[in-house]
Amino acid sequence: MITRNLVNNCLNTKYEDIPQEVILHAKKSILNWMGVAIGAAYHPSVEMLISLKNDLQSSEQVSILGRREKADLLLSTLINGMSSHIFDYDDTHLDTIHHPSGPVAPVCFALAEKFNLSGKQVLRAFILGVEAELRISNAVCPSHYDLGWHITSTAGVFGAAVAAGILLELDEEQMLNALGLAGTQAFGLREMFGTMTKPFHPGKAAENGLLAALLAQKGFTSSKQVLEAKRGFANVTAPEHDLEQVNINWGTQWETLKNAFKPYACGIVLHPAIDACIALGKQVSDPSQVKEIEITVNPYVLELTAKPEPKTGLEGKFSIFHTGAMAFLEGDASEEQYQDAKVLDPKTLAFRTKIKPVVNESFEEDEAVAKLTTVDGKVYEYKVEHATGSIENPMTDEALCNKFRKVVKGILGSDSTEAIIAKLYDLDSVANINEVIPYCTPQTATV
Repeated sequence: MITRNLVNNCLNTKYEDIPQEVILHAKKSILNWMGVAIGAAYHPSVEMLISLKNDLQSSEQVSILGRREKADLLLSTLINGMSSHIFDYDDTHLDTIHHPSGPVAPVCFALAEKFNLSGKQVLRAFILGVEAELRISNAVCPSHYDLGWHITSTAGVFGAAVAAGILLELDEEQMLNALGLAGTQAFGLREMFGTMTKPFHPGKAAENGLLAALLAQKGFTSSKQVLEAKRGFANVTAPEHDLEQVNINWGTQWETLKNAFKPYACGIVLHPAIDACIALGKQVSDPSQVKEIEITVNPYVLELTAKPEPKTGLEGKFSIFHTGAMAFLEGDASEEQYQDAKVLDPKTLAFRTKIKPVVNESFEEDEAVAKLTTVDGKVYEYKVEHATGSIENPMTDEALCNKFRKVVKGILGSDSTEAIIAKLYDLDSVANINEVIPYCTPQTATV
């Protein structure tokens, strides 16, 4: 009954049942997602999919954010989901290291654009999709993630299916079939981190979830107990799980509110170390005076980011050595600090050997201590209890909007940028999502 209860909870939750604070947080999540999706719209991996789109002669149904091209419903969903994760700058549910908007938001906007749906419809579908995927993540974490599954994709496909099912107005039986179809398409291996395939995961989860709902709408059948069955999702992919987490406190506990936004363009587990190294860089201005920087972190940091010699910008996002060096040397960890040239810069290569990560099992994911020792023996220490961007130390609205402006600069004009910000903060008043979409399209070729 776990899967059926989830379906009933989603179908029976009306827009009016959702607290205003959840709706506001969803608007911020969508703004953050759209910004990073547009910002990566001309990445080489996106260009490859655009080339494939042309080869396949994909029909131009809905928009590819940040570009003038359009694609069919499924392919555009794949591209918009992938682009939003390319910079590793998207949102994060820290409890499960899950990036919830990437698999869900592209589905909502593709369907809303095609069928002229309202902002309220998008918000309801987005929130319920995110709520479903994060609750499923809670149920299978940490064993599922520890086994090597990329949970953003494997759980995200369920969120995509729920969001699509809501917007397509599926009934209970159709939604059950959609979740079964989604679950059998759950995939994504952590082995792919540091390559183009990692951001491909949430894009494919979005596409697969949408496909599941579209097939279910036509009567395609599947298992109706995909989450709890003996050979279902939880039992096959998570040695330890607690499926009670899927439906517990529905309507009173909102996982959406735990969705955090990143000030830095890399995995959120690195953010505490970045904060600490930036702070130390303000205390010791001469890099040549640094003997070493010992950074004490949560175990997940080295599990995910222990690459000592990254060769590309993407690999640099999974290297505490490169990230710590950039944070100290340049006082930031934006997309600029993860260009290939930065990773291969001799000054970076020399300094990252001074970064010495140490694991402390008792540290929380958003906690770190950095201790800098100079060549003449002086010691400087900085402790981060809650990293910038965490739920306990969140980005302000101003910072979130400035992040949006920064990532879309060079693709969208300032008028379009400000129009998107205004409309997304007022999304519940938007009668047709096509009031927003035109602003996401460059008026002239950009790159």
